[in-house]
Parts: sequence; structure tokens; C-alpha cells
Amino acid sequence: MKKLEALFNAVIVKPLENDEQTYGSIVVPNLGEEVNKRAEVIAVGPGHNSVMGNFIETTLKEGDEVVLPSMGFTKFEFEGETYYIGKENEVLGKIKK
Repeated sequence: MKKLEALFNAVIVKPLENDEQTYGSIVVPNLGEEVNKRAEVIAVGPGHNSVMGNFIETTLKEGDEVVLPSMGFTKFEFEGETYYIGKENEVLGKIKK
């Protein structure tokens, strides 16, 4: 079985479904609205070296729910599922449960 592995300070996330707005039984998609994506962290790299040579560990963990910027993360398909990958410091926030 293949497994996704993040390198350096990369984060691989799986998008969570956005809640759609409904009016009665009619589903209204958010067309044209710029909405930040919520996602679940699938894999996190160990970290990276700073310019001064210090190792900076990543802080996110697998299973964390995060908010992604509307642009910046790379979308890719893997085994029929959609994922996003980007740098940990580009994640906008973490949703605490």
C-alpha cells in the first residue's frame, strides 16, 4: 500500500467538505465567493534548517484540522482522492476541538 509522506516542512492535507447553504430543499453553491478551505492534515514533514543552521521542527500533527489560504497550496490527485500540499508556515490556522 502506498502512503503519502511529506518532506522537509511540507504539509499534505485532505480537504474537508464545505457546508453548502440551503434555502428549503434547494442547495445554493458558493459560486464566485473566495472561501478558505478547511482540511485535515494527512502527513507532516520533520522540519527544515534555518538560514543560521538551526533545525526548526514542524508543529502540526496528523489529524489536525487546519484552514488553508485560498491560493498557494498545490492540488494533486492520489489513488482517486484529492489532496493539497504546501509549506507548514503557509497554513493560516488550526481549528482546536
